[in-house]
Amino acid sequence: MLWLLLIGLGLSLVILFVRHEQGTIGSLTTNDFASLTVKIAFLVFLGGSVLVIFRERFAKALQAMVFWLVLGLVLALGYTYRFELRTVYDRLMAELVPGRAATAGRIVEIARGRVGEFNVLTQVNGGTIPMVLDTGASAVVLTQEAAKAAGLPLEVLNYNVTVDTANGRTRAASVTLDRIGVGGLIERSVPALIAQPGQLRTSLLGMSFLNRLESWEVRGDKLIMRGYP
Repeated sequence: MLWLLLIGLGLSLVILFVRHEQGTIGSLTTNDFASLTVKIAFLVFLGGSVLVIFRERFAKALQAMVFWLVLGLVLALGYTYRFELRTVYDRLMAELVPGRAATAGRIVEIARGRVGEFNVLTQVNGGTIPMVLDTGASAVVLTQEAAKAAGLPLEVLNYNVTVDTANGRTRAASVTLDRIGVGGLIERSVPALIAQPGQLRTSLLGMSFLNRLESWEVRGDKLIMRGYP
């Protein structure tokens, strides 16, 4: 590049010397031509200097550009297919986390637990409460701890409902839950019972919730619940 610059300057000087008496070079005056020659020489020199300085960094700059380009494409694809990716994520987590629901529209699937039961993570009045599916229970039944997590007033409960359990007959308090959610399925004003202290180890997801659904079934190792449109 240095040699090209020197040759260009030499040719310009020859042209200026030859055309000096005429006072013009093409449509330019000799003064304008000389000024243009100096500016072009300066730009070539500046560009060559920049290239020499950064030629070792060019590969890194190219790698960085490719990285950000690929990252941008990945983010764009992720945003475009965000709903499909959300479904895949929910299904994966439903297999890995006991009781976690995989939701697709108004259909919820829950994988069977290791001991053969269907553990269901529910949202009761804003509190997260693990329950066990119990089709033999006529209502949703909460333990004392679950009722407290749901924000229910334990101090005013009246345990006047007789219930039969595997451990015998006991009493429970009747309440109405403002909200029960399982995955994307949400039911409101659901009748439920609260067991007396020490009478129940795990809360039960009973028929007072299941009867609100359009349908539910156990298919293989999956509990499938469908809500009304």
